Amino acid sequence: MSDNNSSTGKSYLDSAIASGQSALGSLTGSTGDKAEASARKDQAAAEKEASNTIGKMGPLNVSPSGGVSTDDPNRSEGSWNQTLGSAKESLGGLLGSESLKKEGAQQNAEGKGQEAQGQLSDLGSGVQDRVKGTLGGIGASITGDREKEEEYRIKHDDAKTKQRSAEADMRKQAEA
Repeated sequence: MSDNNSSTGKSYLDSAIASGQSALGSLTGSTGDKAEASARKDQAAAEKEASNTIGKMGPLNVSPSGGVSTDDPNRSEGSWNQTLGSAKESLGGLLGSESLKKEGAQQNAEGKGQEAQGQLSDLGSGVQDRVKGTLGGIGASITGDREKEEEYRIKHDDAKTKQRSAEADMRKQAEA
């Protein structure tokens, strides 16, 4: 939807074209085709990276396309509960208090579940609103309603930001 060249789909298409161009260059022995294919692959990688880049400050998310979203409250509340739970576990360990340690472990586990619930909510609503923005933009484009087309582009970009933010947080947790 955005015209900032940071589309994941466009990056996949450019990468596929580059692979074909590289194969053609290998078959014909054309160093020019090989060089152009290499440049296109680099451009595709940069497009994909830009498409997945999110700036985050607390619960606020911003993307290169200008999309803005806020996290589901369960994400930050869950993260806070994990932090408090870990602190209680540590303090319980230092003081030799098994009940405080157990309470902390429970709060930490509940926080993880709460954060995951918020991430799934943001992921689902992000995907759903991106589709609505895309389809609405197509409809507005067909009818020539430029104002509506812009509204749907903004809806798409904001939803993409919400989706990418949830995906980034889930990826970080999976890698931890």
